[in-house]
Amino acid sequence: MAFARTLLPAVLCLALTGAPAALPRAAAAVAYDGQVGHESALFSLKATNNAAAQEFTVDGTRLSRVSVWLGSGAATGTVTAQVRRVRADAGSVIASTTLDLAALGGAGAGWVEFPLSADVTAGTTYYLHLQANTAESGPIAWYGTTRAVPGSLTSWNYDRAYWGGWHAYTSRLAFHTDPTGSERCGETEPCYVPTSALAARTSGLLTNRVATEAVLPPFAVGASYVDGSNVLRLPSGRWRYLPDGASASVVVEADDPGALAQVEESRAWLAAGRVPGATAAQREASRRALLSMRALLKPGGAFAAAWAPPWEYSWPRDGAFAAAAFAATGHDEEAYRILGYDALTQRSDGTWEARTELDGSGPPDARKWQLDGNGWVPWATWQWYQAAPAGGRDERLRALYPMVRKAADYAARSLGPDGLPPASPDYWELDTTTANIGTAAPLLAGLNSAADLAARVGTVADAERWGEAARRLSAAIATSFAPLGYQRTVDGEHGRDSAVAFMAPPFNAAPADLGEALDSTYRALLLPNGGVSPGNDPSFSWGSYAWTASTSFFALAWAGTGEPVKAGRVLDWVLSKRNGLGELPETVNGAGRPSAVAPLGWTDSLVVLTALALQGSARPTPPATRSSAG
Repeated sequence: MAFARTLLPAVLCLALTGAPAALPRAAAAVAYDGQVGHESALFSLKATNNAAAQEFTVDGTRLSRVSVWLGSGAATGTVTAQVRRVRADAGSVIASTTLDLAALGGAGAGWVEFPLSADVTAGTTYYLHLQANTAESGPIAWYGTTRAVPGSLTSWNYDRAYWGGWHAYTSRLAFHTDPTGSERCGETEPCYVPTSALAARTSGLLTNRVATEAVLPPFAVGASYVDGSNVLRLPSGRWRYLPDGASASVVVEADDPGALAQVEESRAWLAAGRVPGATAAQREASRRALLSMRALLKPGGAFAAAWAPPWEYSWPRDGAFAAAAFAATGHDEEAYRILGYDALTQRSDGTWEARTELDGSGPPDARKWQLDGNGWVPWATWQWYQAAPAGGRDERLRALYPMVRKAADYAARSLGPDGLPPASPDYWELDTTTANIGTAAPLLAGLNSAADLAARVGTVADAERWGEAARRLSAAIATSFAPLGYQRTVDGEHGRDSAVAFMAPPFNAAPADLGEALDSTYRALLLPNGGVSPGNDPSFSWGSYAWTASTSFFALAWAGTGEPVKAGRVLDWVLSKRNGLGELPETVNGAGRPSAVAPLGWTDSLVVLTALALQGSARPTPPATRSSAG
């Protein structure tokens, strides 16, 4: 798209690359007040040697705003828009507005709206005049088209060094006067968006509970969700939503009946459950997180990690956290649907593919499967069971139990003579040569969960078998990982890992030495931007990017181990990185800006679970020994 192109000085001013012949001024046949074509960076605007102007006429008698397609390679400075009666006479200005580039977000491109206030005369020719002022070397240009635009008047380039002043052109500059409806950015055209914002591929989600559509960054500027919904309120005041049965969004007037029905339905869904949080900010973030998780959940139970091509798959890991968060907030149907999908996509040997297509048809590639799923899915099933309505709960558990049995049996068989699982890709989705904590800790949670579930359904042999496997694994972790501070691998050669948090509630009962390990690991992984990297393995670098999920691991762990101040401080940082729509991104770059995708379902789930814990409603932890049926 044009808004993302790199602005090169060589294309910013046609006057410098061979100017087209000047046209004689021609009167418009009808009042002309704008054109949308903006494929070319036409004229430089940088003071004091450059400016641009576009002639126009209007039908009405009042002018309240104009919008132009602006591209800036400068992050600071100002751009002034004026309406003049005489092109070259600054004394003929009837309206003027100056915008600050830094306030627009810095260097970027797209439609920029200038509020103006002027009385005008219908049929009279005026000049929309733009000039920029910056100390930076980056180009600032007014975009437009070199193609014919029916009814348009003349555009003008001011280049003192080249022309000695003003020069008329056949090209036409992109602008609107008093834009309304679809002329407002954010509907069919993107608003000005800073280049830095494009580090994020997506900014939000629209959904009709069957289809999902990403809101792209240039269409999120100045927009906001209608409260309690995935209906988007645009800068024009109109709404964008994904109608029931549709696969693409539409723009409608505010309070459109179809959109309003969707708003009311999603608010009712929230009200039927629980929106957790000890503060207003936590409750607001939890509300948005729950709605985003719901948008990522497909009818068949697949839970998409996010909504951009590399993320539009279902990982057992992400789904497990979402199921736990849904269950804990009273959304039983959504939690159980995810677990049902897990049962359908489990491989015959009891394991899962690393990820699957959202229709459940299988993996999208040959990415190596990951053993931690055999812990996460039983743990999520146990969490669902703890929160599920009592009526019919045991019968529904029995429907899932074959899945739990196959998963736990494989996990138990995988333990070696030393009690540890084999080397397997962890949540980094990278191989390790020895056992890693990112697999061992989830398997411990899963085996304890499976043992307790077995007791619930009365399969004593299963409960004893998995309980014994859990005790062996727990002892092995204490022997092999604890002395290293629960580093990533038992050989101690792969550094610290945020998966140390998986040894804390609500996954596992925290060992006595876990507090120091959490503190030291957090310090080791803390980045200048305030978040943490997944780990500091010397053989692999995460660069300057903080991962919101890994950072949230610590918030949840500290909330579960009686450290609410630490947990709250970390959660506050995560929430401070929500974008303009309130969505939580996957990563935060070195400059502290959201990047990759937003929202990320895993982070949404973690924020909900942490908010519950800080509110005094921490999720239970699977018991380390067989419990009696209850």
